[in-house]
Amino acid sequence: MTKFFTRASVIAGCLITMAGCNKYLDKSPDSTWTELDSPAKVSQLLGTAYPQANYIVFAEAMTDNVEDKGAGVTDRTNLDPYFFNDVSATEQDSPEYYWQACYAAIAAANNALKACEAAPDKSRYTAQKGEALVARAYAHFMLVTFFSKFYDETTAASDPGIPYVTEPEKIVNKQYERKTVAYTYQMIEKDLLAGMALISDENYAVPRYHFNRSATYAFATRFYLFKKDYQKVLEYANQVFPNNDLASNMRPWNTTYKTLSPAAIWDTYAKATENANLLLVETQSMYGRYVAQYRYGLTYNKQIEILGSNVTGGSYAYPLYYYGTRDYFVPKLTEYFVKASVNATIGDPYVMVPLFTTEEVLFNRAEANAYLGNNNEVLADLNLFASKRMTNYNAASHRVTQTKIRTYYGITDVKNGLLQTILDFKRAEYVQEGHRWFDIQRYKAAVTHYTDKGAKMVLEAGDKRRVLQIPAAATNSGITLNPR
Repeated sequence: MTKFFTRASVIAGCLITMAGCNKYLDKSPDSTWTELDSPAKVSQLLGTAYPQANYIVFAEAMTDNVEDKGAGVTDRTNLDPYFFNDVSATEQDSPEYYWQACYAAIAAANNALKACEAAPDKSRYTAQKGEALVARAYAHFMLVTFFSKFYDETTAASDPGIPYVTEPEKIVNKQYERKTVAYTYQMIEKDLLAGMALISDENYAVPRYHFNRSATYAFATRFYLFKKDYQKVLEYANQVFPNNDLASNMRPWNTTYKTLSPAAIWDTYAKATENANLLLVETQSMYGRYVAQYRYGLTYNKQIEILGSNVTGGSYAYPLYYYGTRDYFVPKLTEYFVKASVNATIGDPYVMVPLFTTEEVLFNRAEANAYLGNNNEVLADLNLFASKRMTNYNAASHRVTQTKIRTYYGITDVKNGLLQTILDFKRAEYVQEGHRWFDIQRYKAAVTHYTDKGAKMVLEAGDKRRVLQIPAAATNSGITLNPR
């Protein structure tokens, strides 16, 4: 469904200050562990233990979801990744900004952990310790995903990782080792499992702004999928919801959402009350303002490729809008504007981003089952997804079967056909959200981009540019840059 849209952006003003208590996240700006003398204060600090930066702009621009429109907003955060160059920008939406935000989140988690350990009655801080450990694991996981060679069991023991920081910094320019991807993954797993056992949903007014139990299990499904430990993917996927009820916790694109205006979808998509959102974080970002206007973005040809025909024979219910003749978007994430003060006319743009959703759990479970040979379970998940995404869904005509897959893709191998279906559904679901980059990395897929003049650029599987460059300033802490 393609519709013309005339509004340039949607701004939701929020009369809050950068240093004040944010109504979106139960957080406090205080990061000094010596003042964290109650579980409530530690919980407030943990609101800052999540990377408050956005990877979507640079991640999406590196994928096969985008093309050169010939004109549009040309921020370096969008342009450089499209050309597979190191991003020269350092502001919001850049890899360097994301790197810094991840380590800021890690610092908050480490201060929280120190406060938990220093507390006279440690048992009162159990849930906070759990959240801090999982948050620390997540930030390191995202860093190693972008700034190290993607996890490969055969090379992880020699591929440089990223510094795994487990205590608050006490000196300027402390020296760090990168060690290896294998070591980084071991530390992530250690923190994830230790924290998972302690996580509680009882401590927060809005659990979706913190690592609750469902979000923690969802994180585990992604971690183990990347690690190719498929049995563990299933183990944790089946714990995300009571009674394993994914169906009633998915986005209702072909029912409720179908009746909503773009503004209403924007208002709903990243809300804590939306069941599909397992973990949300606010990010300082221009993405909500420019998602459709970026020069290197979703085009008519790409939206046909991604959102056009599919194996069900039906039509996706995602509403597609456009500005002018070339700027396409699916209304999902929008901007809210944080004023510098109550009466100010200046401020900063923010975007609330879902870090984990029900749909990812479904895709991770389906992919794990495909590798384990559980074909009926894969088809069940694919059909559940189709039932929530196809316009006027009809089980008889839209059902995904092995025969349909074989015919549609021309693939005789059952496993490969199922995997292709999963990846195509996932590509459509997360278009303009950056997730496609993770799948490109996992499958070592080449990406080809063209300029509007026809010049061709290819990012091959072994290209060193697939690993984002570490910020030059990090060399002051003894961190070696990635090879080029």
